[in-house]
Amino acid sequence: MKKKRSLWLLTTAFIFAQFAWLGLLGLWIYWYVSNYIIFEQVGTKLSPQIVINSPDVLIFSGGIVLIVAIAVVMSFIFRYFIVQMKMTNLYDNFIANVTHELKSPLASIQLYLETLISKNVDETRRKEFIALMLKDSNRLKKLIDTILEVSRLERKVISHHYNIYNAGAILPAVARNSMEHFRMPENSFTIECTAVSECVLDNAAMQIVFDNLTDNAIKYSPDNLQIKISIYEKSDKIFIEFSDKGIGISGKDLNRIFSRFERLSNPNNPSVRGTGLGLYLTREIIKSHGGKITVKSEGENKGTSFMIEIPVYKDQSGSYLNTLLKRSSKNEIRDDKDGRE
Repeated sequence: MKKKRSLWLLTTAFIFAQFAWLGLLGLWIYWYVSNYIIFEQVGTKLSPQIVINSPDVLIFSGGIVLIVAIAVVMSFIFRYFIVQMKMTNLYDNFIANVTHELKSPLASIQLYLETLISKNVDETRRKEFIALMLKDSNRLKKLIDTILEVSRLERKVISHHYNIYNAGAILPAVARNSMEHFRMPENSFTIECTAVSECVLDNAAMQIVFDNLTDNAIKYSPDNLQIKISIYEKSDKIFIEFSDKGIGISGKDLNRIFSRFERLSNPNNPSVRGTGLGLYLTREIIKSHGGKITVKSEGENKGTSFMIEIPVYKDQSGSYLNTLLKRSSKNEIRDDKDGRE
């Protein structure tokens, strides 16, 4: 509360300062023009010893230009200040969300362990508790891996391992791995694939993409969980359409969902929590593959569709995909050396 009040006071002081110097500029112009008019009216009647040279228009214009330049710079500073305020708020929300995401599984694991220690639990319940603790530990691992992955992306030290795959074989397999990971019932998803060309992928990174999209669909489809994944190719591009029938996204929020730390509040599903990093990481991974991801939704309660496109692999010297393969080979050589050491 104090922090918000402090930011409000700073913003108010900044705006007041702008009005102050603009008012001062107005008074200066008024004074200058008034004196100039008076000089024009009575200047010829004055003694030559008193008459001064006419006002220097060049100096006046220079002053105006200088003040305008200051105004432009101040507007940029103000804009930067507003952006930083927004980022600070997003970062604060991120810390709060991460704290909650860490505490929940930890508290759950602690409760199960205390129950196992303090009570005589039968074998069936013991196995059930162990399975639940394993699920919570996997949730923790995924959260920590996501944060570390984003940190590496920000520092540009991430090293993907790219290989050439047949799109019709690898992409459906990765999609099905995600469905199995989240224990999706067979009747809750469909995977269609007509792509036959080769593509360049980091298998592990693409698995993160499908896992994030699947997790997102599960969170925002509380009543009717249906996922459809269509993989096809067109014009030297491989398209992956990932659709669900969840609560959808309003048009004004479509451009925000890939931003770092950004989480959309929805009154239809207020209990959903997260870090705001999943879709940001997804976009960065797709970009690193030379592709792009977009999202569309017809509105709230009308589902969401993510469209991924990545280039078809063609063995052309100097192409971006060949650059990825060469870079990956260097990383593998470096990893081998590190392993031997």
